[in-house]
Amino acid sequence: MPKYRRTPVTYVQLDHPFPAPPDIAAVQQVAPGVLWIRMPLPFALDHINLWALDDGNGWTIVDTGVGDDETMAHWHSLFAGALAGKPVTRLICTHFHPDHMGLAGPLTQRFGIRLTATVGEWTYGRMLMLEGGADYIDNQVDHYRRCGYGPDLLEGVRERSGGYGDRIKPLPTNVSAISHGDCLTIGGRQWQVFVGRGHSPEHACLYCAELNVLISGDQILPRISPVVGVWPQEPDSEPLGQFLDSLKRLKQSFPADCLVLPSHRLPFRGLHERADELLAHHDERLERAFAACAKPSTALAVLRALFQRPLDPHQTGFAAGETVAHLNHLIAQGRLVRTEDADGVWIYQTA
Repeated sequence: MPKYRRTPVTYVQLDHPFPAPPDIAAVQQVAPGVLWIRMPLPFALDHINLWALDDGNGWTIVDTGVGDDETMAHWHSLFAGALAGKPVTRLICTHFHPDHMGLAGPLTQRFGIRLTATVGEWTYGRMLMLEGGADYIDNQVDHYRRCGYGPDLLEGVRERSGGYGDRIKPLPTNVSAISHGDCLTIGGRQWQVFVGRGHSPEHACLYCAELNVLISGDQILPRISPVVGVWPQEPDSEPLGQFLDSLKRLKQSFPADCLVLPSHRLPFRGLHERADELLAHHDERLERAFAACAKPSTALAVLRALFQRPLDPHQTGFAAGETVAHLNHLIAQGRLVRTEDADGVWIYQTA
């Protein structure tokens, strides 16, 4: 059985040039023409960082916050205060998650603009917004049954299915599509689109070489690993491999000393060190998952080996997604095999 670290990966000391965030509905300049905005979230992770880029006669906004009335009220305050005098002329959303795209509909309607995003993110958001029928719910329940959930956990899955639509306002029916390698001119500066994968289908990051600034969204965060999970819509997907590859490409593409503007926690410098730290973190989790499959195990059993703290049903869902992502990656490496028991529950064991 391979050895693996039983202690957490040691965090590197990142450089945080802005040690305190702006107040809600206020702004803080972090680079010429780049304003930091913070909005509240109704989750355990209680905030999101958004960005306003000076675009001459208007503002380019990056991400929106969650789709609730409180966040919309904060935007109204900003438009009457710190951002007053110029309209929003472009809205870019890094990915489809509710805290990033939740108000894309109202904001694009207010300013008569089109959402800018990758096709994969816009499509996935539109799909989940419109889902919620019996077949969708049945697929959700069947996926987690295959993971080893019992009746109580499955009832919670059924009750929570379709929750995406509760956190967003109706998304726009069209999109101005961006792709990896595109360049956007904002305020006379060039911003390069970098598409990362794993956390979401086609997550857009933005890099300005003139400013040496990377707007990273959730693709890389300073203290937490973004959720990298397998979900019921794509049960055989391999997002962890995509995420690890994206971390390596971030290191290859951008300078080690660039200022990283993440969606959560504080801006930082230390991109390469943080990428290496996340690579090591997932290597550790892979070895733990592999060790848990020394005897035939369900995904739920492996989850309990990986996450030994108490989890509520909502957290268990995210943990199941991450667990299956690690198991699918080990299968792709040829280290594990997946079979099914008589009830169709997935069983994992060493190859």
